[in-house]
Amino acid sequence: MNIGVVVFPGSNCDHDCQHVFRDVLGQDVTMVWHKETTLTGLDAVILPGGFSYGDYLRTGAIARFSPVMGAVKKYAADGGLVLGICNGFQILLEAGLLPGAMLRNQSLHFICNDVHVRVENAATPFTNACKPGQVLKIPIAHADGNYYTDPVTLAGLQANAQIVLRYCSPDGKVTSGANPNGSLDNIAGIRNAAGNVLGLMPHPERCAESVLGNDDGRLILSSVVEGIKKRPVGV
Repeated sequence: MNIGVVVFPGSNCDHDCQHVFRDVLGQDVTMVWHKETTLTGLDAVILPGGFSYGDYLRTGAIARFSPVMGAVKKYAADGGLVLGICNGFQILLEAGLLPGAMLRNQSLHFICNDVHVRVENAATPFTNACKPGQVLKIPIAHADGNYYTDPVTLAGLQANAQIVLRYCSPDGKVTSGANPNGSLDNIAGIRNAAGNVLGLMPHPERCAESVLGNDDGRLILSSVVEGIKKRPVGV
């Protein structure tokens, strides 16, 4: 299979994603420059972390207008798997592929640290290698990870099992103390209603090998590979 990793000016986790999918998980990877307008031949698309366009104006606000994002929207509408990590999540929100918005961290500080997240929905193409309620330790690195949406949208996310990951304590308790950025309902990752687009703030590509002391993130990225295998032919 062929995984596409989109490269925006300012992306800095693109080659991390390439390394994990290619060298750890054994898949072909195509680096997709932001000026591309087609995504032909790709089995999944990754929007990596970083600082697209320098985060000028607002995180992800300029990247949403990149030529490639028109292709990403069509790809997602056709049922293709799209994963946005950190800045990639912010871009998905700005592009309207996921509901809500990102605010500045409640502390007003950039946070770079390991956090724990609980898998709230393991029946997705992005979490199928996990168990329901499983706790993963994954690093975050962001200044604008405080997820927010209106009460009606939040109720819909909760009712439709679209909240895929929540910040939690090491023993799986979802508490305000375990929330690193003030994110609404401790949200760390959400999917769209169709289930083929996921955005998450933690960086699974940064903890996908045991040599790093933690490979919990591999469960997320290997789920993508398995998710592709389980997709209906032609989707």
